[in-house]
Amino acid sequence: MKCSAKKLSKYVLLSLTSVLLVFSTMAWAQNDEQSDIAKRLDTSATVLTQIMGTPDKGIPNNVLDSAECVAVVPSLVKIAVGFGGSHGKGVATCRTAHGWSAPAPITITGGSWGLQLGGQATDLVMLVMNNKGMTDLLSSKFKIGAGASAAAGPVGRDAAASTDWKMKAEVLSYSRSRGVFAGVDLNGSSITQDKDATRLLYGKMVPFADLLKGKVAPPQSAENFLGTVRKFSAEAKQSGSINTPAPNNGQ
Repeated sequence: MKCSAKKLSKYVLLSLTSVLLVFSTMAWAQNDEQSDIAKRLDTSATVLTQIMGTPDKGIPNNVLDSAECVAVVPSLVKIAVGFGGSHGKGVATCRTAHGWSAPAPITITGGSWGLQLGGQATDLVMLVMNNKGMTDLLSSKFKIGAGASAAAGPVGRDAAASTDWKMKAEVLSYSRSRGVFAGVDLNGSSITQDKDATRLLYGKMVPFADLLKGKVAPPQSAENFLGTVRKFSAEAKQSGSINTPAPNNGQ
């Protein structure tokens, strides 16, 4: 009996240790994922700052001032051997009556066919320029080139006086490439809500439209990204700053 009791105690101890190990691993993984989405927000802010910091090749102020939504995808990866594909994760925010909305995590995927060989990582900024493009974005899933047209946006100081870009497309794209490919082709790419990242950022699933329409307060971790967007938008120039709803800290 004593031997059985010892074996039982040992079994219970091993079981408890295994359970604690599983829960510790799960907690570590969740913390790591939360760190990833916070890093995505900060990296997006850095990408926008660096692109806007090159006046001769960056986004003209009047173009950004006219944008209804801003989406940033750090390191859109494109790899091709015979045929190509691309995938990236980023964040988007739209103008509301109270300033820029809480950020919505997004995923962009797409492909292109052709005789390609190589790979690249591209920092991508997409500007939604009108109500139609914003409506497409709010649907939480749309395909560029089908539901929404896209074009490479004008760059540099020379574009400031031009109004041709207003007639081009619902979405204007800007890219900064590091690799063998030049530029970025968004046609055929789909933009969808990153639901897993949304749950991590807000503590629950929040509809895409609720985020981009300003119905949800931004978390504290988004302030760097939103502050950067405000900094380079007309709102920052006109009012000095935009008061956004108090952060909910994931509640």
